Amino acid sequence: MIVAIDGPSGTGKSSTSKAVAAKLGLSYLDTGAQYRAITWWMLTNGIDVDDAAAVADAAGKPVIVSGTDPSHPTITVDGVDASGPIRTQEVTAKVSAVSAVPEVRARITGLQRSIAAAAPHGIVVEGRDIGTTVLPDADLKIFLTASPEARAARRAGELKGADVSATRDALIKRDTADSTRKTSPLAKAEDAVEVDTTELTLQQVVECVVTLVEEKRAVAK
Repeated sequence: MIVAIDGPSGTGKSSTSKAVAAKLGLSYLDTGAQYRAITWWMLTNGIDVDDAAAVADAAGKPVIVSGTDPSHPTITVDGVDASGPIRTQEVTAKVSAVSAVPEVRARITGLQRSIAAAAPHGIVVEGRDIGTTVLPDADLKIFLTASPEARAARRAGELKGADVSATRDALIKRDTADSTRKTSPLAKAEDAVEVDTTELTLQQVVECVVTLVEEKRAVAK
């Protein structure tokens, strides 16, 4: 069972995906963390992330390893734990630019497909182009949405005291960048089930997705 969960930042993708995977005994992959990891590596190694050619040339160099246990997902770059460093504002500000480089997307997409194929019991994969590009044959595709205000409030809460208005502006800016890039833009797959999380608690979203997975499993038997 391969479950693709896509959507913009602040819709609850990570929390939902981890909880669903844990509840159903599936592996879990945060694809956004992989793009953050390669962005962090570029910044750490002095690559000009605004120079697409330089980013493309370096795309194959870092060794990125993702742990897929939903209760303790890990990510290392060249053997170094990167789970903390990849969440900095510096990385957040640059990840869209790095992610837009075709060579980066090809490298990370290949990595994601190999991880999904190796998952022993199935996997929940969250990102922005999973249902459309990475795993177009996923058994179930979910697209999470929420109002910009709700998303900003959630993200500001995660960032402990961040300004909600500034956070909202940053989210909208990133949505625009991710939705308009030429290679694998953020988009809802035609056969995806859309779930608006604006008025829902995390528990309600998880229950909704678990129900959809169980319905798919019942049909597949």
